Amino acid sequence: MPSVLVIDDAANVRELVTIYFTAAGFEVRQASDGVSGLAAALEDPPDLVLLDIMLPGMDGAEVCRRIREVSDVPVIMLSARAADLDKVSLLEAGADDYVVKPFSPPELVARGRAVLRRGRSDAETNVAAAAAIDIGGLVIDTSTREVRVDGTPIELTAKEFDLLATMAAEPGVVFSRERLLERVWGFSEFVEERGVDVHVRHLREKLGDDAAAPRFIETVRGVGYRVRKAGA
Repeated sequence: MPSVLVIDDAANVRELVTIYFTAAGFEVRQASDGVSGLAAALEDPPDLVLLDIMLPGMDGAEVCRRIREVSDVPVIMLSARAADLDKVSLLEAGADDYVVKPFSPPELVARGRAVLRRGRSDAETNVAAAAAIDIGGLVIDTSTREVRVDGTPIELTAKEFDLLATMAAEPGVVFSRERLLERVWGFSEFVEERGVDVHVRHLREKLGDDAAAPRFIETVRGVGYRVRKAGA
């Protein structure tokens, strides 16, 4: 039975979500603030997290960032108003999707199932892929999700790794920002192409890659990005 953790300070929201997800075959746990929600997510990891943005103790974006440091669990953010959404910030925090309140409970269940299916599909793709990609000193091990540059381990967030592995699997191929959003995040409405630029910038910094004279990741002006072929 899949499990979902609902982190929201509104008791009526937690109860409504519990009713619908339980009926859909999920085991549901609840937390009413950011600190206890983070602890629950880390101590007994669920299969899915539904996370309110505005929380006492620690806001939802920070909770999501902390979760992303150790876990790839799908996270759907809940926002009280569309005007409050900073989509790039949620993208950077590692959210997989978002829903604006008041939401349709059946739609929320459907979105939850969708991100879980997407996660399983990504996992199957990774298993089928080659265990390691070696591109001129950049080694990406898709089985252990480890990255090394000239033998030195590089710490990446889950989304940074997925972004790099996606491009490195097809060196020389240009990926548009839209295609990367679809392949790495799988968003439909939750699309901010400049969020890809933010992730690429962070990725380059961690890899020690210079955008002006790239060793690994090239910018194709007006289109997107590509990982260079070894020896290119």
